[in-house]
Parts: sequence; C-alpha cells; structure tokens
Amino acid sequence: MAAAHASLAGSRIAARRSARHAEASHAPSPYDAMKGEELWREYQATRSDSLRNYLMEKYLPLVRYNAERIYTRLPDEVDLEDLMSAGLFGLMDAIEAFDLDRKVKFETYCAPRIRGAILDELRNMDWVPRLVRHRTGKIEQARQQLEMRTGQPASDEDVAAFLGLDAEEFEKYQRDGNAVGTFSLNRKAFTTDGTRDVREIDVIRDDTQVNPFREIQRRDLKDLVTKGLSRAEQLIVTLYYYEGLTMKEIGATLDLSESRVSQMHSSILARLKAQMQYRMKELEPEEE
Repeated sequence: MAAAHASLAGSRIAARRSARHAEASHAPSPYDAMKGEELWREYQATRSDSLRNYLMEKYLPLVRYNAERIYTRLPDEVDLEDLMSAGLFGLMDAIEAFDLDRKVKFETYCAPRIRGAILDELRNMDWVPRLVRHRTGKIEQARQQLEMRTGQPASDEDVAAFLGLDAEEFEKYQRDGNAVGTFSLNRKAFTTDGTRDVREIDVIRDDTQVNPFREIQRRDLKDLVTKGLSRAEQLIVTLYYYEGLTMKEIGATLDLSESRVSQMHSSILARLKAQMQYRMKELEPEEE
C-alpha cells in the first residue's frame, strides 16, 4: 500500500514537471521517421515504454491547450500546472485505450479524455458538496428566469414561490449556497512595481486592531475641543460624549444636580461652537 502511494506521488511529481515544460521536444528519435498510423500500429503491437513516452511527448501540447482553455474560467488560486498534470493522466489513459481501427483521429479522441481528467481533478479540489452547488445554481437560474420574464429584480419571496419552496426550505437553500463563497488568502491581490506580488493576507483589514493614526487624530481633536475648559467642564464632556453617561449619572458623579449639569453642558456647547468657528481655518487642508 505504501509503495502504491509512493508510486502515485512520484507520478504526480513527474506529471507536474512535464506540465511545466509542456512543449514538444525536437531531440532526434528513432520514431521520427514513422508515420502516424505506423506509430500506433507499432505501439498496439509492442506496448513499448519508449514509444509510449514518445507519444506522450508528441501530444503534450494538447494538454496545455485544453488546460489553458479551462483555466481562463477559473479563479486565480487554481494552479495551471495542477490542471496540466491532471490532463497528463488523461492523455496517458487515452494512449492506452486508443484503437486505430475505429477510424478516429487521436487528437479528436484524446481531447475529451484530457478535459475529463482535468474536471475530475477540479471536483476533487472542490470542498463544497455537489448538492450545494446544484441548489445554488437552481436558485440563480430561477432568479434569472423571473427577472427576464418580469423585467424587474426578483425578490427572495418570488424565487421561493417560483421553485415551490416554503420560507424555511428556501432559507436552507440560501444558507447552503453561502458556503460557496471562499477563496485562498494566499492568492494574489494585485501586482506591484517590484518583483513581489501582494497577497490577500497582506492587505486584509483587521477590525480588531486599533489604527494608531486615527487614535492620534482623536486625541488631538479631543485636546483642541477641551482646551480652555475647567476640570469639571472637561469631565462633563468626557463622561457624556466618550463614556456615554446620562446627565443624571454625571450629576451624581460630580455631586451636582441634573439641571445644573444640563445648564453647564449647554454653556460648554455654545463656547465650543464659537471656538471651532474661530479655529475653522486651522482645520481646513492647506492648498497646494
């Protein structure tokens, strides 16, 4: 069993290496002088490893062609070399199963085999169950049909009625479909002028961290606003606007009545408004 796994791993490594250099070799070979039908007759008669390798190399560009066509419709995190290595296994199966007596060109016969092997590899890479994909596609198809019929955006209620689903079942369909939205944090976010690509993980926003620049701005603005206020007035501003206390709670803290706190608060606002109007030019951005 271990030997089988090692053999498969070695085959995949060799396939990736071949995929990376998927171009026909121009090195001389004893099979170069043989015609297409003669090559296949010889291989069907001898099953020679050297001839099989020659055929693999000869038709290697077909693997790249089919892999690149599929790759253009896939997200960035899918590796082209992975698709090509899977396509090589499809090419190997096509060479083994090809029958010249069927009167079909090998290029025509092997293309579906290569694409099938690539699609099988994509299904193995996909962690989302096929049922979820089916349900998501069913909802989107129903939504498109409704919008084409009515010419207006279709609501969730309209789609559920169109599919004959109750609210609970439709919600389950949507909940399952949300699992489709996933991507790798190691994929490229954008290309820079340098040699290093910026990944998603490099630019992802962390809302749990404090932005030091914003904190400095808040502190400077707070110092500007509270400058010239007495200690009691500063406490009222801080407790009301930064701590979220009510007038009654502030009065209990400062041993003042609620009406007195409200009166002081109104006076503070009037003075701050006058002060901000006076300093408005200082807060305006400088003209370049």
